[in-house]
Amino acid sequence: MSDGTSPGRSIGKRCVVLSIPGLRERDLPGMPRLLALMEAGVTVPLEPEFPAVTCPVHAAMTTGAKPCEHGVIANGFYWREGTDVPEHSRPGTVELWTAWDAAVQTPRVWDQLREADPALTSAVWFPMPAKGASADTICTPAPIHNPDGSESLWCYTKPTELYGELMGELGHFPLMNFWGPLSAVTSSQWIVDSAVLAQKSHPTRFAFVYLPHLDYAAQKFGPDSAEHERAVGELDAVIGSLANGLEEAFAGDECVWIVAGEYAITPVSGPAYPNRVLREAGLFTPVEQDGLEHFDPTATPAFAVCDHQLAHVYLRDEADVERAAEVLRATDGVAAVFTGEDRGEIGLDCSRAGDLVLTAEPDRWFAYYWWTDDAKAPPFARTVDIHRKPGYDPVEMFLKPGTRETPLDATLVKGSHGLTRATGGGADTDTVLLISDPELRPAGGPATHAEIPELALRALAHVD
Repeated sequence: MSDGTSPGRSIGKRCVVLSIPGLRERDLPGMPRLLALMEAGVTVPLEPEFPAVTCPVHAAMTTGAKPCEHGVIANGFYWREGTDVPEHSRPGTVELWTAWDAAVQTPRVWDQLREADPALTSAVWFPMPAKGASADTICTPAPIHNPDGSESLWCYTKPTELYGELMGELGHFPLMNFWGPLSAVTSSQWIVDSAVLAQKSHPTRFAFVYLPHLDYAAQKFGPDSAEHERAVGELDAVIGSLANGLEEAFAGDECVWIVAGEYAITPVSGPAYPNRVLREAGLFTPVEQDGLEHFDPTATPAFAVCDHQLAHVYLRDEADVERAAEVLRATDGVAAVFTGEDRGEIGLDCSRAGDLVLTAEPDRWFAYYWWTDDAKAPPFARTVDIHRKPGYDPVEMFLKPGTRETPLDATLVKGSHGLTRATGGGADTDTVLLISDPELRPAGGPATHAEIPELALRALAHVD
């Protein structure tokens, strides 16, 4: 398991980027350990690029590019048949939470660092997507799907044998605490513990670490809830343990910390249902199997891939674009509908985007449901199934009382995200950027996620 280095060996100046969903400037007073890392540094507002959801934000932070450049236009894709579908994906399918780096169309920060200086090695811990990336070390969830439908806990790592070493010290990554009704700080704690262990056996100059914990309570109970406030304190303790562990692992090497909020979660009062609206207009046709209504993207005139406060609507026939746009514009909870070149107003005039892109009213979000009778909902609707649903489903964080089922009640959700200032979300959608080295303060107004690769390069390669 050795790469020729010894634990604790000094290899030069380091840079650690922490990616934290749901982090707001108002949360910082409850995070003394994080603030201690930034004692001599700077804190600046960060304005996300639309759409402010996980995968596009991770792509921006790791490429420095915009959505139509890096190609990650949402947390989910519809891979149109006859188009350039990346390796590991299948044409004619909707794919949520794409795991493979092949979906990203521009060089990532670890490629940029290596090009500047081959000695600038990188560790990539849990950003999406990461499988198959060219970084030196990688760890990301990759549960094994068994023939009987069950899952076995596992992570994709580079080198392959690294997960065995991590598991030997820490046990399996607690996937059940990473998402779903059992979401908990233990997943973020495992991430930081494994990142520290990997730095001891495979030291790198740069590390990107995703810490998801603030995503949970803010969506489930609301961003101003007591549960979110408690989560802030829990995450701060995790950051403290990461700082302590890396201080030992880095053997005295100077480290620049860059901590970026991914987005701010804002309160919502309820969902809108684009697929039900399309169905009522005769544009969405479910497929009935054994009395239940399923979804086939190749067999319906139109459908929406719903993703927090945006939705990509794909149509089989260009002639239906205006009719679909008309009914959706009249839908309660839909703020705007962008078609054709107008999608350029929100940075999504590209082939991977929907023929229509919807934005929600600031206090609403989009649920993927298409059925009008819960008795006809497909079986996976009542489970935690992040791959078969054609849309993000935060209701998976809840359990139906007395059962182990996901309820079919989208009104339970109290927080969402995705909008930005530019798309009507207002200042409450801003997050925050903290940098331990004040000389790296970004110039101009609010910072952006796309500046982070350059900041890392400046931190490590001394680029002015």
